[in-house]
Amino acid sequence: MSEQPAGSVAPPGGMLRAVGDPGSSVRRRRVDLERRAELLGALEDLLLTEGFTALTVDDMARRLRCSKATLYSVASSKEQLVIALTKHFFREATEEIETAVAAVADPRRRISTYLAGVGSAMSRCSTIFYSDMVNFGPTAAIYSANSTAAARRVRELIDAGVQAGALRSVDGTFAGQLTALAIEGIQSGVLLGNTGLTAGQAYGEMADLLLHGLAARPD
Repeated sequence: MSEQPAGSVAPPGGMLRAVGDPGSSVRRRRVDLERRAELLGALEDLLLTEGFTALTVDDMARRLRCSKATLYSVASSKEQLVIALTKHFFREATEEIETAVAAVADPRRRISTYLAGVGSAMSRCSTIFYSDMVNFGPTAAIYSANSTAAARRVRELIDAGVQAGALRSVDGTFAGQLTALAIEGIQSGVLLGNTGLTAGQAYGEMADLLLHGLAARPD
């Protein structure tokens, strides 16, 4: 799968900093960071839609209308590009989800908001990207780590709801692991095949089941 650049590659843009102009290096770094973020965003859209196993770096460069040297300025090989993209996707999704959760005061609604956010993010992953991701060791490890983190976060939200008296007392670890299995089932399609639900709808159903199943009630 590896595609290393032939020889050394000069960074794109090629603008030389004038001697004695310290501000230009700061501007250049800012432009480089902005360009890298822009490339990662465009690459993310492409790979989430079409997967990455069948795409070469030449394909990516052509589709993104940039040079291979520009892509290699982001990462040094196809594998590293894919890994960087996958990390970027999960990092951005996590930040967006946590921002949404922080805006919700009701402990019960925080759980459904979290799962709805996961559903929205993972619904961007096509079937082919998901298959490529779980069958490539480095990206499978990234996905596994994030699934584990999602289960832990759900457990934390449940525990917080129990402490606030908004949710009935349950084994939070079990509920978190059950949620992780459900996430895996939705993404793999196992829980979608016979239901006719989309991934986003399935996450909504799971959120409703958790919310109502954990609702505080008299003993």
